[in-house]
Amino acid sequence: MEFIVITGVSGAGKTLAINTLEDLGYYCIDNMPPQLLSVFVELCEKSGEIEKVALVADVRGGNFTVALFKALDELKERGYSYKILFLDSNDEIIARRYRETRRKHPLEGLNCNSLEQCITRERDLLLPLRERADIIIDTSSLSSAQHKNLIVSLVLQDYKKGLVVHCMSFGFKYGNPAEADLIFDVRCFPNPFYVDELKNLTGLDKAVSDFVLQHPDTQGFINRLLDFVDYMLPLYQKEGKSRLVIAIGCTGGKHRSVAITELLYAHLEKNGVRVTKDHRDIKRL
Repeated sequence: MEFIVITGVSGAGKTLAINTLEDLGYYCIDNMPPQLLSVFVELCEKSGEIEKVALVADVRGGNFTVALFKALDELKERGYSYKILFLDSNDEIIARRYRETRRKHPLEGLNCNSLEQCITRERDLLLPLRERADIIIDTSSLSSAQHKNLIVSLVLQDYKKGLVVHCMSFGFKYGNPAEADLIFDVRCFPNPFYVDELKNLTGLDKAVSDFVLQHPDTQGFINRLLDFVDYMLPLYQKEGKSRLVIAIGCTGGKHRSVAITELLYAHLEKNGVRVTKDHRDIKRL
C-alpha cells in the first residue's frame, strides 16, 4: 500500500488536497487519530482491496506529533512507504480565510486568546512535522486549480519509478514558493515589462522569450544553470530523492522567469527526465 499523510496549518487547504486525492482513487480519512493507524493498516491488509491511502492528521487530534511519528515508524517497519505532505500559508492569508468563513480555529479556547495566537501556537506544534515533510506546498498565492495541479504533479507521480522534476516560475513580489528545493533569482536580467510592446505579453510569447533569452547575460546564466542541473540530478537520484522542485523567480512572475522556466523544462524533457511545469503567477495583474 501507498500512504500519504496530509498535514499543515489550519486553513491552508488540507480539505481541498484530500478531496483531490479521493477523486483520483485514494481511500481518504480525515482527522484520523494516529493511535488507530496500525489498526487501520491491519484492516486494509485483510480487505486486500485498498492500495492507496491518504489521511489527514493535524492539531484537531491534540498533541498528536509524537504519536504520529511512532505510528509512521511502525508503518515503515512493516515494509510500507509513506510521504508527508505539509500545507502552509502565510499568517495574514490564514487569518483572512478564517474571518471570511467565520469558522472557529481548532485551538481557540485552548490557552489562545486571539486568532493570531492560535495560528502562532499551531505553527509551534506543527514544526516537527514540517521539518520531516517530504513535500511542502505554500498555498498563499495559489488558486484552487493551481493547488490541485501541484497535488497532481508533486504527489501523484509514481515516485518509485525515479526522480520527478517540477519546474515553476514565480514572482518574488508574491512570495517565495515554500515547496521549492532550488530557487534561482533572475531579476538581474533585462526586464520586458519596461518595453511597451512586450509589457502586456508573457514569457510564453516568442517576442518576450527572444528578448529575454538572447541577451548575453541571460545566455551565460542559462549555460551555467543547465550544466548545474544536469550535474546535480544524478546526485539527487543516487541519494534516493523522488522529486525536485526548481523555481525560477523574477519580479512579477510573468516574463523573465516564465521564459527561462520554459527553456529549462524543454531541456530536461529532451534529456528524458520526468518533468512537469507550472507558472504560478503568470495570470496575476
